[in-house]
Amino acid sequence: MADKVVRVLVGKPGLDGHDRAAKVMARALRDAGFEVIYTGIRQTPAQVAQTAVQEDVDVIVLNNLTGAHLEVFPLVVEELKKRGRDDIYVLATGVIPFEDVEPLKEKGIDEVFGPGTGPIHVINWIKEHVLGEKQGE
Repeated sequence: MADKVVRVLVGKPGLDGHDRAAKVMARALRDAGFEVIYTGIRQTPAQVAQTAVQEDVDVIVLNNLTGAHLEVFPLVVEELKKRGRDDIYVLATGVIPFEDVEPLKEKGIDEVFGPGTGPIHVINWIKEHVLGEKQGE
């Protein structure tokens, strides 16, 4: 499975117009050898899900810095289910308080990476869960 090229979509659902973190993440994922699609800012959950399906991605990395993560991230999961693609991993990044982690996971988010988490943690999670590569600390 090491020859598999992982396709990752970096999505910015909601009205968040700040894209620096998403662009840094996209570049780090690309530099790690993944194929990366970036949706751009102010996408609806339906647009993010539709792009993920069209691009046949393995993982979606969502980013939102406005505090709307509890509302918009689960909507992306719902939109994926409507399209029959609940097999796509959905990761959450951004300014996400610790107390919001479990509610997000209960709504279908596979993993949450909060403030101060570097891209290497997301990269290692993807390598472990998508490629089956055990990651050492």
